[in-house]
Amino acid sequence: MFKKLKALLADFSNELQQTNKPENSIDFNTGLAALLVEVMRADSKIEQSELDKIAEILKTQCELDESQVKVLIDKVRPMVEAALDLHQFVKEVNAKTSYEERMEVIELLWHVAFADGHLDDYEDHIIRKISSLMYVAHVDFVAAKIRVQESLDI
Repeated sequence: MFKKLKALLADFSNELQQTNKPENSIDFNTGLAALLVEVMRADSKIEQSELDKIAEILKTQCELDESQVKVLIDKVRPMVEAALDLHQFVKEVNAKTSYEERMEVIELLWHVAFADGHLDDYEDHIIRKISSLMYVAHVDFVAAKIRVQESLDI
């Protein structure tokens, strides 16, 4: 009896693994892209300059080509819209990065926020929230913002 039950559970587990993997699986690139898209969406305005900045970041940081970036952004946008929170995305980024790398991610988020030449309060708030979820100290959160502002001469 236990052998039958064990075999049944093994079959069920294999089915779950095969059906849960595909499109909505989250890897580092998906997690990072989702966070970037969330910052873009924060002010309820999607500017081309922000989309361009996200594409540039994904190309350089994730070493993706133009078509891979488009596919990734198209995959992530509905995921972000449907997500109840950011934990699933942050969890993957946190798992794959050191503290210093997480600070770099925060800088990337600031670049998206400033891409349209204006920092909205909602963008500031979402980056603050993500920073907290990534366990980045407030002083480093502020320093990242200042570094980006100075690099962009804002």
